[in-house]
Amino acid sequence: MRIAVIGAGGVGGAFGAALAKGGADVTFLARGAHLKAMRENGLKVLGPRGDIHLQPTNATDDPAAIGPVDVALFCVKLWDVESAGAAIKPLVGPNTAVIPLQNGIDASERLIPILGKDAVMGGVAQISATIAEPGVIRQTGTFMRLVFGELDGRPSARGAAFHAACQAAGFESTNTNEILVALWEKFVLLATNSSVVSLTRLPFGKLRDDPEVFSLFEKSIPEVAAVGRARGVKLAADLEERLLKATRTFPAEMMPSMTVDLLRGNKLELPWLGGKVVALGRELGVPTPTYDVMYAALKPYANGKPA
Repeated sequence: MRIAVIGAGGVGGAFGAALAKGGADVTFLARGAHLKAMRENGLKVLGPRGDIHLQPTNATDDPAAIGPVDVALFCVKLWDVESAGAAIKPLVGPNTAVIPLQNGIDASERLIPILGKDAVMGGVAQISATIAEPGVIRQTGTFMRLVFGELDGRPSARGAAFHAACQAAGFESTNTNEILVALWEKFVLLATNSSVVSLTRLPFGKLRDDPEVFSLFEKSIPEVAAVGRARGVKLAADLEERLLKATRTFPAEMMPSMTVDLLRGNKLELPWLGGKVVALGRELGVPTPTYDVMYAALKPYANGKPA
């Protein structure tokens, strides 16, 4: 199977390296110092699941040099969706599956006008990983899972084939007929975690044992879930309870990627996470008082460290 990974950061780098180790023909689309390091020294993924060193690593900054692929894992930041989507048109053939693995809930619908509805699937990545230095990805914890499926809910041969590649790669994967529900389940958790942890600038281990601090999670998760249900998403009745329980089990040192970006002074995905909750709440008439405060407090940092 020919796979292109667009954006070789924590998500794309970790999953792409595992797929390559499992036997897939993987090419990474990257740029800058990260690309240079991968070309010269290969790509390293370090973590408790075991280290991977792809040497040599197939990497380029030119989509036309790759040509049509079976699967394109679309892993760029949310603010780059449209520009990167237009750039990868040379990768898309008649049967190519473009699987966006962005945070948030709207990457697929943003890609469809650019690449066509037949090319785009839905996808969810569940992993904690980040670029430690050019050419090196560091994973926190052992959890590593992909959930993907056709947006119309029908089973497909390309979904089944990619699922087989994931199994060979050794990480958990689900080829689902309800990808919209999966997207929203992750969104409820990630929008909350990215907001609360970024607001406090502390990892989960410093937050979950203080009842007053943990109440931020307890108030935020139901607000997002209410927005999703108001939008017609069939979220399980016990979702809030399950996600709060999961929050208490994350590795103590773990932080969402948005918090890592905040601490590094980088641009944030805030408008598509906490900001999206606030915007949809207003649109649908669902109160989001906790999110209103968290979004307002983080908004000055959305474009990087304030001057």
